[in-house]
Amino acid sequence: MSGDYALVLPEIIMAVGAMALLMLGAFGGEERQTGRLVWASAALMAGLGVWIAAGGGSAGAAFGGDFVVDGFSRFAKVLILLSSALVLLLGEGYLARRGILRFEYPILILLATLGMMMMVSAGGLISLYMGLELQSLALYVIAAFNRESPRSTEAGLKYFVLGALSSGLLLYGASLIYGYTGSTRFEVIAGVIEAEGVSLGLTFGLVFLCAAMAFKISAAPFHMWTPDVYEGSPTPVTFFFATAPKVAAAGLFARVLFDGFGHAVAEWQQVLIFLAIASMFLGAIAAIGQSNLKRLMAYSSIGHMGFALVGLAAGTEAGAQSLLIYLAIYVVMNLGVFAFILAMERDGRPVVAIADLAGLARVRPGHALAVAVLMFSLAGLPPMVGFFAKFFVFKAAVDAGLAPLALAGAVASVIGAYYYMNIVRVMYLTDPGRPLELRLGLLQNATIGVSALIMGLGWLPFLGGLGVPEMALGAAQALLR
Repeated sequence: MSGDYALVLPEIIMAVGAMALLMLGAFGGEERQTGRLVWASAALMAGLGVWIAAGGGSAGAAFGGDFVVDGFSRFAKVLILLSSALVLLLGEGYLARRGILRFEYPILILLATLGMMMMVSAGGLISLYMGLELQSLALYVIAAFNRESPRSTEAGLKYFVLGALSSGLLLYGASLIYGYTGSTRFEVIAGVIEAEGVSLGLTFGLVFLCAAMAFKISAAPFHMWTPDVYEGSPTPVTFFFATAPKVAAAGLFARVLFDGFGHAVAEWQQVLIFLAIASMFLGAIAAIGQSNLKRLMAYSSIGHMGFALVGLAAGTEAGAQSLLIYLAIYVVMNLGVFAFILAMERDGRPVVAIADLAGLARVRPGHALAVAVLMFSLAGLPPMVGFFAKFFVFKAAVDAGLAPLALAGAVASVIGAYYYMNIVRVMYLTDPGRPLELRLGLLQNATIGVSALIMGLGWLPFLGGLGVPEMALGAAQALLR
């Protein structure tokens, strides 16, 4: 049992840290402590992320196999922890200027991140549900964190109602899977499928489970919450939604399918192909008419999750590797874009319209160039790193005999490039209107600049055989072992 606790040490530290900071916030005077709590929470997550990346902690299975620590979970946890810490720090000034920064905010981010860490280490349906709900309950609250805004309240309510529906789907699917296999552990479920095949009832359970997880990554047709929640939530919350939770949900999706249903690839592959195609094309087409940057990024996230699912649909080691590569690159792109959106103001009020970027290249050429590089990368144009993200998932699909799926992805990518290029057009070719204020500190400038630099020149490590692909391959091999 002591070995079990050694495996969950990072999660224990997170939980104890969150409770300690909660007590400090509740009894230490909110006005004085809130900024310190933000930095302490970010330091806790960043420290754990660096420790895990450096190989800290044990590896193996704990609590009868319900909790798994391997190369795959480590890769995902590092992404989740570091991105969550950075998002928390970047959003502090925005929330403080609006008068809505409360000490509960960093605590909720910590608890949501703790749930994400449990999700990617889930070894069974019960631990899966525990991690998923711990994440979701915290996210419902922060979506409605701006209590004075009807849109924020509406966003939280919509997310809660639809999230409850997805939880119901997940529990119904889990009950069917348990009924037809006699276990909630992925290892046992995989053994039953290998010995007896996939029954009709088990197939229904798998479909319900996939539908619930598709909701969590905002894959079409379970995307309906995403545009409204992205637009209505405070921008730092939208920023958070677009990064770490996507990694956690996609990692959980991969964990369930490969660990629990690795011998039923033919059954779940059809579901993923449908989800991927629907998401890619809806994200590409629906975003064309958007004038709000946050709604546009919502549809962009739907499309990008569709591309990530192309790699997962391959059902191979290369497919798992391409999924992790895609998630890592996607997070870096979103960090840069949302760090810029957070800084957009006019007359002291936040603005998020695409038209507000008019003529930015004339007054802020450096920032306009950085945003243009990020847009080119989101569109997947070579030689930006975003191109390599799509290249890896398409190659995995072709190698797995899914060339039509890769072709559909290429077509959707061409369609989606329009609205990314439109942002660049507005910045460079449109006459400036009222000047746009940018509230940029050192951290914001560094995030935008570094992410743009990585997206613009990060292809060099890809050609040199160093960096993310090798780490992702090791993580994928651990998942499929």
